[in-house]
Amino acid sequence: MGTGVMIGAGVFALMGQVAGTAGKWFPVAFLAAAAVAALTSYSYVKLSNTFPSAGGIGTFLNKAYGVGPIAATFTMAMWASMILNESLVARTFGTYFTKMIGIDSGTVVVAGLSVALLVGSFAINAAGSGAVNMVENVMAVVKIGGLVIFAGACLWVADFPSTQAGTVDSPTIDSFIAAVGIGLLAYKGFTTITNTGGEIEDPTKNVGRAIMISIAIVTAVYLAVALAVRGNLGLGEIADARDFALAQAAQPVFGSVGFELVAALAVIATVTSVMASMYSTSRMLKMMSDTKEVPEVTVGRRVPFGRPSLLVTTGVAILLTVAFDLSRIAALGAFAYLALDMVVHYGHLRHLRAETGAKPAPLVAAIVVDAVVFVGFFVYRIRTDQVVIAAFIGFAVLVAGGETLYMHRSSDADRTMTEHEEATP
Repeated sequence: MGTGVMIGAGVFALMGQVAGTAGKWFPVAFLAAAAVAALTSYSYVKLSNTFPSAGGIGTFLNKAYGVGPIAATFTMAMWASMILNESLVARTFGTYFTKMIGIDSGTVVVAGLSVALLVGSFAINAAGSGAVNMVENVMAVVKIGGLVIFAGACLWVADFPSTQAGTVDSPTIDSFIAAVGIGLLAYKGFTTITNTGGEIEDPTKNVGRAIMISIAIVTAVYLAVALAVRGNLGLGEIADARDFALAQAAQPVFGSVGFELVAALAVIATVTSVMASMYSTSRMLKMMSDTKEVPEVTVGRRVPFGRPSLLVTTGVAILLTVAFDLSRIAALGAFAYLALDMVVHYGHLRHLRAETGAKPAPLVAAIVVDAVVFVGFFVYRIRTDQVVIAAFIGFAVLVAGGETLYMHRSSDADRTMTEHEEATP
C-alpha cells in the first residue's frame, strides 16, 4: 500500500513540478528527497515496531504528548495533508485519463473524472481492507513493471536535450531545496504503512520492514524514471507538460501509442494511490474521534455503506478537488507534512526514546534536515508565491486555535487516552 501511494503520487503527479523548480538538477532533487525520507523513516520504523496500531502517526503523537492540543493539532495537520495528496492525485488521474482517450481536458471534465475516482475508491474501501490489499497487490506489479519498461526503453535512446534559453529559470539554492520539499510529498506515502499495525501480521517486525522495503523500491523507480524523462525532453518541454510529463516523454521513443500506454499506466497508478491513501486517512480520522481530539464522527444514526469517518474523508477530498488550485494546496500539504515530521521526531527524542530504543543521533539529524527543507521551501515561496505563505499561516492558526479550544472544553485527556489504548488491537 505504501509503495502504491508513493508511485501514484510521486511519478505521475509531481515529476513536472519538481523539474520546473529544480531545473536540470531535478533527478538529484528526487534522490535528495529519498535520502531525507530514508533518514526520517528511522523514527517511524522504531515507533511502529514499539506501538503498532491502526492509528499510525496519531497514536505516536498521543504517546509522546498525551491526548491534548499538541497531538490533536498535528494529527489534524497530517490528516489534512493526506486529504490534499488524495485531491492532487485525483486531479492527475483526470488529466491523464482525458489524454489517454483523446478528449478535451477542460477543468470541468477533469474535476468530474476526479470525483468519480474518489467515489469509486470510497466504495472499494467500504468493502474492507482485504479488497484494498487485493487490488494493490495486483496493480503494484502492473505499474512498477510498466514503469521499469518505460524507464529502460527511454534510457536506451536518451540524449539529454537542453532546454531553450529563458524557458526554465536556473535553479538557486532555495529553489532546489523547495524541489526537495515537493519531492518529499512523493515519498510521504510510506507513512500510510504505520496505520496497518492493527491488521498486519507480526506488526512489531513487519511494519518497519514494509517501510524500508517500500522506500527502497520507490527510490530506484523514481531515479530511473526521472533520468528517462530528462533524457528525452528538454527542461522547457517538461515544464510545459508538467501535468502529464511521463506520457510526453514516451512519445519520442514509442510514438503516439507510447503516449497512450503511459497515460493508461498513470491512470492505474493514480487509482490505486487514492484507494490506499483513503484507507489510512479515514482510519486516522476514526482514531481522532475515538480519543476525543475531534467531535465524534457521525452521519445520522446509521450509515448504510461504509464507515462515517470514510464518508467524511471522501466528502472533504471531493470538496477540495472541485474547489481549489491544487498546485498551491500541494504546497500547503508539504508545509504541513514537514512541520508534523519535526514534531513527531522531537516527541520521539524527548519522550519515547527509552521505550523504542532509538539512538538520538538519527532523530536529531532528521529534525535538522526537516528544518532546513522547511526554511528553504518557505523562503522560496515568499519569493515566488506569497499567497501560499499567507494561506499556510492562516491554516496553522485555524487548526491550532480550533483544536486548543475544543480540547480544553471537551476532552478528558487521561481518560480518553486510557480508553483508546485499551481498545487498540
